[in-house]
Amino acid sequence: MTRYITWLLAFVLLSACALTVTSPLITVTNAPPIVQTLPPSNPYAPHAGDEVLSRGSVFLNATQILILETYPVQVVLMLQGNLPTPCNVLRVRVEPPNGQYRIIVEVYSLTEINSPRICAQVEMPFEVEIPLGSFSPGHYAVWVNGVMIGQFD
Repeated sequence: MTRYITWLLAFVLLSACALTVTSPLITVTNAPPIVQTLPPSNPYAPHAGDEVLSRGSVFLNATQILILETYPVQVVLMLQGNLPTPCNVLRVRVEPPNGQYRIIVEVYSLTEINSPRICAQVEMPFEVEIPLGSFSPGHYAVWVNGVMIGQFD
């Protein structure tokens, strides 16, 4: 009888030390993932007060569309070129896709009108990445300053 009580006591003690595993409640939905279609902030977008500055050109040497392997897929526009002078600032305005799946990008420079400071008349190189965002399925064309530079799906 003592063996029986010993075994019973051992069983109770061991079962009290057993690890209890509980699984969290998991909810499964069939909702599609949320895709952000707005691009992240563009540091070269037009600013308040730009209207009082003189608009100038830029000299683009290279443009490239990069498709980042992220989820959701992000599209980035690489621009390489020169500003007319070190006193000019770069501006890049990106319009959302139109009905023809065209993304219109305008690249230009700004400088102060009648500025009292002296500016060297040498070109200032730049290389920037402009986030375009993520897009719903479709065949898109990217136009920079009136020229189609590439397409993506």
